[in-house]
This record gives sequence, C-alpha cells and structure tokens, in this order.
Amino acid sequence: MTSLDNDLRGPNGLGTQLAKRFAPVPAPESPAPDAKPPFSELGATDHCTPGVPRLGESALRLPIRRLTADVEPCQLLEWGDGSASPLYCPPAARIDDGLAEEIDDRLVAWAEGLGFTDEELEKLRKTGYGRLVMLTHTDSDDPDHLLVAAQMNTAWWMADDYYADDSALGADPTRLPQRLTLAMAALDPLPDAGEFSEPLDAVLREDKVLRAFGSAIAHLRKHATPDQVQRACYATFSMFVSWTAYAAWRHTDEMPTAWEYLAARQHDTFYTSMTLIDPVAGFAVPANLFYDERVRRAAFQAGTACVLVNDLFSVKKDAADEVPVANMVLQIAADRGCSVEQAVEITVDLHNRMVRDFEEGQRALKAVPSPELQMFLHGVRNWMGGSFEWHNTNPRYR
Repeated sequence: MTSLDNDLRGPNGLGTQLAKRFAPVPAPESPAPDAKPPFSELGATDHCTPGVPRLGESALRLPIRRLTADVEPCQLLEWGDGSASPLYCPPAARIDDGLAEEIDDRLVAWAEGLGFTDEELEKLRKTGYGRLVMLTHTDSDDPDHLLVAAQMNTAWWMADDYYADDSALGADPTRLPQRLTLAMAALDPLPDAGEFSEPLDAVLREDKVLRAFGSAIAHLRKHATPDQVQRACYATFSMFVSWTAYAAWRHTDEMPTAWEYLAARQHDTFYTSMTLIDPVAGFAVPANLFYDERVRRAAFQAGTACVLVNDLFSVKKDAADEVPVANMVLQIAADRGCSVEQAVEITVDLHNRMVRDFEEGQRALKAVPSPELQMFLHGVRNWMGGSFEWHNTNPRYR
C-alpha cells in the first residue's frame, strides 16, 4: 500500500498519526510563544545545505492564505489571433511586471558573468524568463528564489535551441546525444577520474550551455533539499531521452505519428519546470507523495497541457525550420491529411480535456492531509495559468 493510500484510508495506525501531525490549522492572529508551526517538512532528512531547514524546522515560509485563498475557476481563454477555439485554462494568478523586471535584471547579470555576448544578453532580456517565473511561481515573492527557476529555464531552453531544435543556432541531430551526456555531467557532477576528468572539466568551462547548467544547478542546491535537486536532474535526463528520439526522427527523415510523438513528448514537458515549484516557494513535498502514481499523473497532465500550448504557439516557427521540428499540430496534420487549422482544433480539444482531467485529479487529492502536497498542486495549477499568459504575450511566439 502506498503512502498516499495510507493518507486516504482514514483514522487508523500510522495514517491517523500523519493526519494529526500534518493537518492544516487556522493561522492565529498572534501566535502563542509555544505554538507549533502550521506546516512542517514531511519525510525530509537532516542536511547542512545553506538556507534549507533542518529536520524539525518549518520548511514553509508562506502565509496560510496562499493555500486557502479562493482561486478563480478555469476559463475558456482566447489566444493568438483569436481565430482558433479558446483554451480551457486557469487565468494567471499574479501579474507583477516590477517583480518580473527585477528577476530579468538579475538573470541578465548572471548571464553576463557566464560570458554571454551583448547580442545574446539583449535576446535573453527580450525572451522574458523573469516574466515567465513571475507568472508561474506565484507562491514566492523572493527574487533570489525566483532567479533559481529563471536560471534553470534559461539553461533548458538554451540546450533546446542550441543543441536540439534550431539549425540556425547550431543544432545538429547527429551531435545531440553526446552533447546531452555532457549536459548531464554539468548538472550531476561525476566523481573525479584523475587525468580522464581534465578534458571533461575543460569542456564544462568552455561550452556556454554547460556553464549555464552548472551555475543554475549550483544555485538550486542553495535553496533545495538533496532529493529536490536530484528530482530536477532526473526529470531533465528523462526529457533528454525524448530529445534524442526527435533527433533520430529528424536525421532519418522519418517523422513520428502523432501518438508516437505524444508518447515521447509526455516526458519532455513543462513538468520538468514544475519540479521546481516547492524549492522555489520554500517547502518540500516528501518524495513518497511527489512520486505517488496519482500525484505524478496529475503533474504530467498539467505539464503536457502546457507543452501543447507551446506547440500551438510554435507551429509557424517549427514548420519554417529547414529541418522540420516535431510538433503535435504538424504531426496530426500529417497523420490525417488535414489542414493545419483542423489539426489546431484537435490539439485544442486534447489540451482542454487534459486540463479537465487534472482538475478532477486535484479534487480527489484534496483528501490527502498533507499541506505540502496541497500547496504543490495549487502551484501546479497556477503554473498552467501563468504559462498560458506568458506564451500568449511573449514575442518569441509572435
């Protein structure tokens, strides 16, 4: 029986103890001196990472109103030029352009320190990763925590553009697998191998994408537990496997069917970005809940819904590449011999069904007496709304 089953089955044995220990309580206006914190870190291990609570300390630094506040229901939202059917999605939970600008300022300063050219710095600022994390990580107002997400997303997107997708930037399907193995080494440092480590260390210093990965993951370690760091790493590595599938399809000029593409794409979604929700917000979902099948399914639905939005906004850019990029809309059009406009409608319908399925799963998971899990699912929902707003207003997709 899983941890989640134990939490759901009601008052008996360990489940009763967990429910008593981790049930949310109303926030007193003036906490008593001996009052216990409203949230505590479930399942964490003691460690000495700077800035991360030790076992027994409160891992959540957020007001309870963030968890209990009313949220706007999902809506049918117009997108793009308004010619396609609307997307069913949560509205953006926060729009704070000042905060976004502060994050972008810090992000550009970080990139300048990594050796980005003036042209690259200008492009980075225009892309607006600061706005992305302001919109998606709504349970943190701390620019340094939000910078972690901005740096990681920048590194992921750089690898996608420079290694995997954009031929004009040097993406080459025949070189992708070995490039990604080096990116894995940048994220998850390898044990020293003496003289055999020296060439690797040199490449990690010389390649701009690898420098970005190494610096971003080092910043994450300052704010995350070890399991949260490895969670982000291994979600990235799963994503890389999907990238090699796309590269093989491009290299052999044998594009996948829509179902094959979607099977690969579900391990290459914004789920990877969502693994940062709790460390950025300052709490930790215990691993045995984070990886429970029902929680993982809900997070995958949300991540896939967000990446379908990305595919919808990227159709023209992907179709124009000299080596066409796999895209759900384009794969559906090729499979069914239909127009791109018809394939867009099919993709919109798939997106909307996935969001409704996520809502149903989130409602069922409300029975789990873990404030950390509830906060995470709340964050996933807001991530979807913020991601839609970012795509719908970002010049990258116009």
